[in-house]
Amino acid sequence: MIRAPALIDRGLGHLEQVVPPLPALLYAVRIWAAIVLALYAAFWLQLGSAASAAVCVAILAQPQAGQALSKALYRFLGTLVGGAVAVALVALFGQDRVLMLVSFTGWLALCVFVAQYLRDSRAYAALLAGYTVAIIALAGIDAPQTAFETTVDRVAAIVLGIAVVAFVNDALGAPTVRAALERSLGEAAAGVDRLCADLLAEDRPDLDRIAATLARIGALRSDAAALAAERGGHHRAAGARSTIAALYTQLSSCLALVETGRASGAPADEARRLCAEIAAGPDPARLAAIADRLRHLVDDAVAGGRPVGEVAALQRALDLANAAWFAADGRRALATGARPLRDPPLPVHRDFPEALRAAARVALAFAATAAFLVAAGLPQAAGALTQVSAMCALSSVAPDPGRFARSVLTALPVAALLAGLTLFAVPLEAEAFPVLALLLAPTVLLCSLLTLTPSVGATGSVALILTLMFLVPANPQQFDADALFMNLLVTGACCLILALTIRLVLPVTAGRHRAFAVAEARRDLAAALAGSGDATARLSLNADRLVQFARWTTGCAAARRASLRHAVALSCLESAAARAHEQLRLLAPVADLGDPVREARAALARHDAPALEAAATALVRHGRGVEPALRAALARAATDLATAARVIGRHGRLLRHLRATEG
Repeated sequence: MIRAPALIDRGLGHLEQVVPPLPALLYAVRIWAAIVLALYAAFWLQLGSAASAAVCVAILAQPQAGQALSKALYRFLGTLVGGAVAVALVALFGQDRVLMLVSFTGWLALCVFVAQYLRDSRAYAALLAGYTVAIIALAGIDAPQTAFETTVDRVAAIVLGIAVVAFVNDALGAPTVRAALERSLGEAAAGVDRLCADLLAEDRPDLDRIAATLARIGALRSDAAALAAERGGHHRAAGARSTIAALYTQLSSCLALVETGRASGAPADEARRLCAEIAAGPDPARLAAIADRLRHLVDDAVAGGRPVGEVAALQRALDLANAAWFAADGRRALATGARPLRDPPLPVHRDFPEALRAAARVALAFAATAAFLVAAGLPQAAGALTQVSAMCALSSVAPDPGRFARSVLTALPVAALLAGLTLFAVPLEAEAFPVLALLLAPTVLLCSLLTLTPSVGATGSVALILTLMFLVPANPQQFDADALFMNLLVTGACCLILALTIRLVLPVTAGRHRAFAVAEARRDLAAALAGSGDATARLSLNADRLVQFARWTTGCAAARRASLRHAVALSCLESAAARAHEQLRLLAPVADLGDPVREARAALARHDAPALEAAATALVRHGRGVEPALRAALARAATDLATAARVIGRHGRLLRHLRATEG
């Protein structure tokens, strides 16, 4: 009796762990309702590929409405491009299978290469434009006259699936990207504030923590892109991008302030106190007052001819305040839908050799599979080639291709079991559509819930798609054991080809990833020192590169810290050089500044630390007796030149080893 409440509490605790939360259940119900509605509409419209509408819904299954709509838009565009190319290839090479396969291999490789430079739904659209040609042209290689009809039928199924997803999400109140992104950006901003406070207090950067914070910020790019697809999301998406860029700048400015060292004097001490206040998250009015005070401190330091180190410390504090202001403005735009003060680009790091290897890997895998299947004369060759092209292409943009292959291999038996149980449960000669809808419910609900579990999310998503492909929903639905077994056999062989391709064909190891990243950083640094590129875009690019470099860097803690320290140094030098050239271009037309500007540019080109220090000092010296706007530009230019000199002085051996300035 006494122990009964404890047993009940324990039982309720176990029940909470087993029963999914309500939002997850509602998401699963939405996906099931969308699949059933898509099938019903496809049967009613008598589409030739009704199953494609259901598969389209499964592919577009996303927990938030904006994510689904963004993916739907790019899926539609990718299908249109792929359909047009398929019709063109059939018209050109419909009577020659070899030329058809060769031309498709080249097109698929091109799409994979382009996808490496894109992200999220855009990358998916590029890949879809590639393997849609296989779905249309290769599947009907024996009947080329049906290519146009197949294209129209597939586009109709895609449009139907997109319309159903949009309708169900709107009717059943799917959560928006905006609400989740507001929370995530707020948490990221709070994390940046805490990190900045710790950096200012300890004067010793924790590079692993910095990389983790950058990764957390960068992960929000996808939601910022998806937000534009929601109603009234254009300005909100711009606000989200502005906030992300501002958080990058805020962290970079704080790190640069710490690396500058503690400057002596009352203005520098006051600037430190104001930076600590910024890290505490003041309201916008106080933030504006802090920025205004720091602006006056910088102006007084330049007008008074203070040392470059003090000017640099004050300018970095002002940069921190300005970044915090832009972050607050971006979050305001995200919440209200108003136009933000800016909409900066957020480029990501991509390596040309890696993109080329990905395209070659997919092309070689497809060509080898095609040669084997054609030589063997298997009747299922067209379907197998379609699946191989789709799987290999999708794996090329996965963060971890090996994990993607394992997810597909794990999902295959799950999908086979679910499809077999569903088909076996269909009554003989059952023509009632409600029977099919009810039989689909357990499968769709289970797979949808799995997609929300981080550890098996990819497996659940692939399992749902494969299950619908194995079922091939029809009205009436019948159980064909031979067709199911053959589909399983072909798909299993394609999964095996995928795993072997990723492991054996031009694999990219972590060491090679790092080598590619360092080579790209060297080229970008050389371009920045020569004066090309946008400073704001470089900051986002370097942040993404640093996150990827940290993910690929393993080994002992000391070696990892050394590698990250060098990566941060290259990033800091590149950003400082780009910003310095940006300011020098503004100062070049000013009278009496021609010689100092030319000397500063020459010092950057030679990566000469003493000459950079001298150029920074000369610019500060010219700040006496000029107007405040010009003093502000001189302070920014001198600060970046001093930062570049400091990095070159500390990491000269690394730069000489990399030969960073060679064209």
